[in-house]
Amino acid sequence: INCVTFPHPDVMPEQQLLKPSEWSYCDYFWADKKDSQGNNTVSGFEILLQKQLKGKQMQKEMAEFVRERIKIEEEYAKNLSKLSQNSLAAQEEGTLGEAWAQLKKSLADEAEVHLKFSSKLQSEVEKPLLNFRENFKKDMKKCDHHIADLRKHLASRYAAVEKARKALTERQKDLEMKTQQLEVKLSNKTEEEIKKARRKSTQAGDDLMRCVDLYNQAQSKWFEEMVTTTLELERLEVERVEMIRQHLCQYTQLRHETDMFNQSVIELVDQLLRKVDPAKDRELWVKEHKTGDIRPVDMEI
Repeated sequence: INCVTFPHPDVMPEQQLLKPSEWSYCDYFWADKKDSQGNNTVSGFEILLQKQLKGKQMQKEMAEFVRERIKIEEEYAKNLSKLSQNSLAAQEEGTLGEAWAQLKKSLADEAEVHLKFSSKLQSEVEKPLLNFRENFKKDMKKCDHHIADLRKHLASRYAAVEKARKALTERQKDLEMKTQQLEVKLSNKTEEEIKKARRKSTQAGDDLMRCVDLYNQAQSKWFEEMVTTTLELERLEVERVEMIRQHLCQYTQLRHETDMFNQSVIELVDQLLRKVDPAKDRELWVKEHKTGDIRPVDMEI
């Protein structure tokens, strides 16, 4: 199939999988496959390569997503900090004033933690996603060219086999025809000419055997490289998925820490709000602002 020799299921037993306990790349991408339009064929290795390149693109897009989240966090922190410095209701007094002041301070604290969150996202999530396997595409091109060259070499060896097979068929027909002509005396062919035709037929047979041997060597080399390279692609994919999983876990951990800090800040505000005492505030305010203890009396005539 497309210059590659596969065992015929009707005459040969099914081949054993290299990794029977796994759905490994090295067992399922040997034949070619029709493209989505059904016009051209795509090699199994090309399908694997496209999978890897798509994974790299997904990784890049994840990093871009995190970058957008960082921008949002930075803008949010900036707005919180600005709001915390707002002077509205700054004259509120007593326990309510204390709670109000703490609420405004909590905005400044929250702004700081969101700024730290954005900074850690950049250094611990976005940057590793961008830096991981920076030379991946270049490495994959090398693998692609290497396997493609082996396939071209295999195709040329296959063409040589077919050419030698055709030459042998022609030599055999020529020998058979000359032999029949001599037997029925329809030609003046000499025994020497028959021997010459037989030598050419034998030589063509030897050429075919030599071409088949070279083809088998080329296919064996392609097989070995396919196994090695597909296992490497598999390892890289496992590594990519695990790396992304770890950094997304880091993202959720940082997010959890941010939520916990914000919760602790708001709990302090809640405590102060529960302590707001209108009676105590009134007492403190009156003591500070009273104008006198004497009340007016009714006028007597």
